Amino acid sequence: MQAGSPPSRVRGRLLAAGGALGAAVVLGFAVPASPASAEEAGTPPPAAAGAVTRCQVSDPRLSELSGLVDVGDRTLAINDGGDRVAVFALDAGCQVVDVHTVPVDPYDPEDLAVGSDGTVWLADTGDNTGSRSTVALHALAPDGSVSLFRLSYPDGAHDTEALLLAPDGTPYLVTKEVLGASAVYRPGATLVDGGTVALAKVGGVNLTLTGTAGGPVGRAGQLMVTGGAVARDGRHLALRTYTDAYVWSLTGSDVLAALASDPVRIALPDSPQGEAISFTADSRQLVVASEGSPSALTVVPLPNAAVAVAAPAATGPVPSLSDLTSSGLSPITTGLIAAAVATVVVWLSGKLRRRT
Repeated sequence: MQAGSPPSRVRGRLLAAGGALGAAVVLGFAVPASPASAEEAGTPPPAAAGAVTRCQVSDPRLSELSGLVDVGDRTLAINDGGDRVAVFALDAGCQVVDVHTVPVDPYDPEDLAVGSDGTVWLADTGDNTGSRSTVALHALAPDGSVSLFRLSYPDGAHDTEALLLAPDGTPYLVTKEVLGASAVYRPGATLVDGGTVALAKVGGVNLTLTGTAGGPVGRAGQLMVTGGAVARDGRHLALRTYTDAYVWSLTGSDVLAALASDPVRIALPDSPQGEAISFTADSRQLVVASEGSPSALTVVPLPNAAVAVAAPAATGPVPSLSDLTSSGLSPITTGLIAAAVATVVVWLSGKLRRRT
């Protein structure tokens, strides 16, 4: 699909973005970014202490795994490829227990997030060649309706693979930059279903070489942001590169203040093309994965420096697949989720063009 053109067969419904957009989001407002605290290049820290491989994703349909949402006893995964959405539900052994496809035609989805109201958001923001006139956020509501929100950068096209969805519903996009100077954008007005809203550049994140091995592009992979996540309890946010994860403490929904502070860096296990990151459902650990098959689904504890006090149990609704049966989910899925302790959320993804 050509950048900026509407996807086919999308049912529209205006979704409010947590009430945090609109007049409160001022175009051009910027928060200076502080450099990420990282050891000097060539002196990598020890590998993430306590990192454990939960299981291996070996299903050939997920050979380009690029997005994860951990919801407890299930993990949702999207493959960075194809001409329609395919959402895979994985059990604790990384076996596909259900797959749901939706005939929606995105451009290049890169990241997933779940709002406090249970809406699942997909950042359709990949742009390897820097040629898109607009990017998009797709939103799947608990009632199964789908909305498309187009966005335009104020300073030309960017390749973006990380979405941070603040607890109040404000989406932030963090660009992928080969030199490590990532820009942070958010909508400058209320999102409009089917319309285009200008993004405002509001901050930045400056990463430096870390010496951590991994990724497909050598040392540059230590600088390129490939995914983002906000903990369900709202106390932390994270960005990852091909090699490392960075975790910031979050107060309220002030993502910019968080990113302006010093993060804790976690050297991730070596992987061929690490792009996916999520907090676990209890917000106490990270879950990461890579493109390639098989792909290790790895759980990484947050270090004490990142979590001084144990986080409380998550609050806020997460829709079950049974809530979305109106969009065509199978009876098998409904039965599985009805029996599960944690509910599972589904989403749209897929693309017409090559993965990043």
